[in-house]
Amino acid sequence: MTGGGIFETSEDAVLGGRLRLRQPLRGHRVGHDAILLAAATGGRAGEHAVDLGAGIGAAGLALAARVPGLKITLVEIDQTLCDLAAGNARLNGLADRVDVLVADAAGTGLSPGRADRVLMNPPFHDATKQNLSPDPHRRLAYAAAPGLLQRWVAAAALLLKPQGVLTLIWRADALADVQSALAVEFGGIAVLSVLPRAGANAIRVLVRAVKSGRGAPMTYPALVLNDEQGRPTAAAEAVLRGGDTLGISET
Repeated sequence: MTGGGIFETSEDAVLGGRLRLRQPLRGHRVGHDAILLAAATGGRAGEHAVDLGAGIGAAGLALAARVPGLKITLVEIDQTLCDLAAGNARLNGLADRVDVLVADAAGTGLSPGRADRVLMNPPFHDATKQNLSPDPHRRLAYAAAPGLLQRWVAAAALLLKPQGVLTLIWRADALADVQSALAVEFGGIAVLSVLPRAGANAIRVLVRAVKSGRGAPMTYPALVLNDEQGRPTAAAEAVLRGGDTLGISET
């Protein structure tokens, strides 16, 4: 444990120990969402991916660890989290392929039309309907201001090359909002739902979309996280600990 006050940190293993991450003890902590997002994002050596709202870098670094030769830019508005993300890149031997940028995800300042892929896990709780955490870091990570999703999607469209791929994770009950935000600039939309257990309502959706893409929407088989006894399913373990990719990542 290091640091003081709200900046005390722990060092934790994810992906079955393949990745080690320093993160704040208070505020937003890395969970399944970041690892699922990375598993849903494809990539090839020589490509450039941008992780918007990267936090401590969990999703982007998990992607970099999975795809040798892929370059990643981690974009995060919080300087403290950027410092942790840069340290995490060094900790995992990925600093030669990972850049960290302190910027608002909706206006990064990066050159337009240069990214092959954008991945993002935007804040998705409605700030007008949820009881928000008093912790400012946690509130920033979870609470979505009106229009935030549309702004982040527009930023992704600006960054991506034609036929570049956007992958995001969002609340399952607001999939229609995602589809609406994507409609202007994106096509070829694919969706994979995440269920807490078989027969339950989905809690998350992973969505892939292609800039200026075409084609009928696709739905992938859902990922079920836990069995009837509350134990992780083999499919979930393969992704969350084994480092497997999800089918939706294939483009």
